[in-house]
Amino acid sequence: MRTDWVPLSASALVIGAMSLVLGVLLNPADAGESAAGTLRVVNEAGGRWLGMAVMYFFASIAMTLGLPSVLTLFDDRGRKLGLAGAALFLVGAIGTCGYALLMVFFRAMVVHEAIVQRKLQAVTDDRGLAAFVYVWIFGFYGGVLLLAAGLFVAKRTQAWVPGLLLVFVAMMPVVSYLGRVGMAVQVMSLAVAFTGIAMAAVTDEERSRTLVRASAG
Repeated sequence: MRTDWVPLSASALVIGAMSLVLGVLLNPADAGESAAGTLRVVNEAGGRWLGMAVMYFFASIAMTLGLPSVLTLFDDRGRKLGLAGAALFLVGAIGTCGYALLMVFFRAMVVHEAIVQRKLQAVTDDRGLAAFVYVWIFGFYGGVLLLAAGLFVAKRTQAWVPGLLLVFVAMMPVVSYLGRVGMAVQVMSLAVAFTGIAMAAVTDEERSRTLVRASAG
């Protein structure tokens, strides 16, 4: 089986994670911003808001392309957990693309005064929108949690890699109280963990190539 695609997929995983970090750093709004505050932020910092959406869009595509490299780390041990985690995370990764497009649409409506403050709260409370957001969040965080469990079982990475994935998930209930610093720390833990996964996948691929060459010689 050819495995020369593994470094490319691993690179995409790291690029996606770093794009997510850049998106969070570009976010002009504080965590848990009110409807009035969000409108003000989009009006005053529309460029940063658009830049954040672009980074989320790139992150979605790159992390999706990076998932195959993650799956190479699961053999008989942890394979079911890894596959389930990858499937869930794929929902979250694709949902990030949809969320980015929603942000661009929201900015356009605010800039052209097609939405006002008294209507924004009703929009955010819409059940259809809420269902989309909850599925996206569940897929993203649930996928990361299952991937962490699978990596602990598979033991193909250092223990700190799934540990950082658990830190990312554990911060979800409190990140809105920690402000931008907390958001940055949370997403950096994911980025560093994904970098560790990518390094492990590339190392395994190089080891396999070496064994194949040795056996052929």
